[in-house]
Amino acid sequence: MRFKRSRAEIAFDWLNVTILSVVGCLALYPFVYVVLLSFATAADVARGGLLVLPRDFSLASYDMVFHDPWFLRGFGNSLLRTALGVAATLLMTSLAAYPLSRPNLPWRRQIIFYILFTMLFSGGLVPKYLLLKNLGLIDNRLVLVLPLMLTAFNIIILKNFFQQISPSYEEAARMDGASDLAILFRIFLPLSKPALATIALWTAVIHWNAWFDAMIFITSNEKQVVQIFLQRIVIENSVKDMQFGTPNFNEQLYTPDALKAAVTVVTVLPILAVYPFVQRYFVKGITLGGIKE
Repeated sequence: MRFKRSRAEIAFDWLNVTILSVVGCLALYPFVYVVLLSFATAADVARGGLLVLPRDFSLASYDMVFHDPWFLRGFGNSLLRTALGVAATLLMTSLAAYPLSRPNLPWRRQIIFYILFTMLFSGGLVPKYLLLKNLGLIDNRLVLVLPLMLTAFNIIILKNFFQQISPSYEEAARMDGASDLAILFRIFLPLSKPALATIALWTAVIHWNAWFDAMIFITSNEKQVVQIFLQRIVIENSVKDMQFGTPNFNEQLYTPDALKAAVTVVTVLPILAVYPFVQRYFVKGITLGGIKE
């Protein structure tokens, strides 16, 4: 039985839609402005004002960005870091979460307590630096991957997701003589795509956006990530450093603001391209993985 809605309820809904639409446009406009600015010509940038539709169109800023060797090297380093980081995190988190999800694991609750304890306290930056230095990881690309390979939050999320899988799968596999690793990789991981996709997305975003650890632990420019390059261009305003990588540089075609916008757009694109493919797993992974034991 459907009740007829009153005029006040209809008006309230329309008011909500209008307000949320305005707020959404205000939140989206800065990104749209950066995209339009990246395609703007020098004359268009000098004209100023709000950009709603492209007035002139130019690829000069992107031409300079993709001809800069330092940016391309940093972009490749970030891609390598993100790929290695996601693969290592998924592998090690799975190996840690699976035994913790089994009720017959000895000292299971004590181990989980110690894992949760690490979420409350941290050793700090100086002990971490000294530890990594003693391990010989300073100025090594692995220093960007190994410290973030295992986190307590990811372990708990995946452990809780494993616990939602019916025990009958494991019992049937053990009757066929499957080992623990076979059960993990052939049964549990294929059934845990939502949780794995969620953790992969979190890890990819963390690695791609990270810059502080690269600034502290990486000393060679050849190993720096693209976020360091972005920080130098946008924050330190060192646009002139890009001119050496561009043939036939012409100051009339390039402007610092358009170059900053182009660098920002190119840096953000990889995450925007990956997110739609894992978005459908996100809510399910969070919901099932967050259920308390």
